[in-house]
Amino acid sequence: MSLVVATLYWTAVGGLLIYGVNCYVLALSFGRHRHAQGRRALEIEAQGVEEPGIASPLSATPEAWANACLPRVTIQLPLYNERFVAERLLAAVATLRHPRDRLQIQVLDDSTDDTSEIVSRWIAAHGAGLDIEHRRRVDRTGFKAGALRDAMATATGSCIAIFDADFVPPVDFLERTLPFLLRPGVGLVQARWGHLNREVSTLTRAQALAIDGHFGIEQPARCWKRWLLNFNGTAGIWRRDAIDAAGGWQADTLTEDLDLSYRAQLAGWRIEYLPWLEVPAELPVTLAAFKSQQRRWAKGSIQTARKLLPRVLRADLPVLTKLQAVLHLTHYLVHPLMLAVALLAVPMLTLWKGTLGPGAFALVAAALVIGTCGPSTLYITSQRALRADWLTRLRSLPMLMLIGTGIAVSNTRAVIEAFLGIDSPFVRTPKDAVTDAQPLRRAGAYRLPLDLLPLFEAAMAGWSAWGLVLYLSAEKYLIGPFLLLYACGFGYVAWVSATETLRRLLKRRTSGRGVAHAGAS
Repeated sequence: MSLVVATLYWTAVGGLLIYGVNCYVLALSFGRHRHAQGRRALEIEAQGVEEPGIASPLSATPEAWANACLPRVTIQLPLYNERFVAERLLAAVATLRHPRDRLQIQVLDDSTDDTSEIVSRWIAAHGAGLDIEHRRRVDRTGFKAGALRDAMATATGSCIAIFDADFVPPVDFLERTLPFLLRPGVGLVQARWGHLNREVSTLTRAQALAIDGHFGIEQPARCWKRWLLNFNGTAGIWRRDAIDAAGGWQADTLTEDLDLSYRAQLAGWRIEYLPWLEVPAELPVTLAAFKSQQRRWAKGSIQTARKLLPRVLRADLPVLTKLQAVLHLTHYLVHPLMLAVALLAVPMLTLWKGTLGPGAFALVAAALVIGTCGPSTLYITSQRALRADWLTRLRSLPMLMLIGTGIAVSNTRAVIEAFLGIDSPFVRTPKDAVTDAQPLRRAGAYRLPLDLLPLFEAAMAGWSAWGLVLYLSAEKYLIGPFLLLYACGFGYVAWVSATETLRRLLKRRTSGRGVAHAGAS
């Protein structure tokens, strides 16, 4: 039994070290290629679309660009109960600079609340001169993937841009992406996510830091090294040929975007990532919404790994590309690994009777520190690259560490469900039109299902705190900082989750009325 515990514990520590070290690999790759890729991007934008008769959006006047021989573009807007943000999205898309006779807008509306009426009223008032289609389905078969798949039947564009409901694309989005998309072999162009409501709370500031790490460092590093990367479900534009060649949208995972982008790359298409093009969006304003979003991403990523990793490993790709794909698709394993370290720390204390020599202690300490600081290094690098006030923004790093640790229970459940093949509906993240200029007045109007996980998170906080006391009493200080982080992280997430749940229950009891359920039917 002791051998099993020790093996599981050190396997978890080793796994965290591997994922942590890869953060340094991605940060170094980003720094090595950043300036050269920036110059390349400027050259491509200056050249314009590489087809005869198509002017450059930078060298041509707006009128010349509008009159150029540009491809037909379909904009797809998947909506499900988005009463607060639907009009904002439609207004932004309607202002995109592109010839109107080569632009189609598809509103893929699966709503069960009054979003459909809001969309219909907006089209009636502002849709003149727009080729806009309001698609309504009888049921939500396949959820977002199903809506996107069904819409292809009436999509007329050779290029397909997709925006989720809370995104606000800039007017020059098509001008800046089409020169990249229509280069030989490119099947998708993905823009970087920005933040409409970063300053609303400590939670949104911490999330912004994490999002910047992914979009500011991980995505460009993978793109520039020609490793496999992913479509992020929104703020991107596809060649229709690439979608068709990959087998189209499929609904057998919760991350249809990750699934399709990997299948497209395995079919020979490339993805261009543009970190210089920012498309702002809302961050979840409640911890419940954030945990729900993370659970979906965690489960969907592992579902996609189960589905596609065998194909990736059989593909004619460099070994390092395959290794990076494994680490990418299985990244959410860090959460069950963290949970395993926390759970097994106390049993390990009973097995660890001796003391480490100075050399062994230094080696183990270095491995733990390197693995733990890898993500923080990535976040710091992203802020230095993206933000002039990066030092100020790093004040949110401790909160991000707490939240990132505390959601390990929730994400571990999602990972286990994915490995066991347990199906679950697509639960979308509520959007409330919350911005820095218009904060929390409607936050929580869309409800998420109640969750009992805070009880287990609180138990993990107590277990980690007890382990910390035991280790300090035994004068074994190596694991102490990590157990302190686990105790604080689990405790914080449990407390905020329970507080939000209590507030929702009290509001439900006093109001006696509910807004539409945000979960999937």
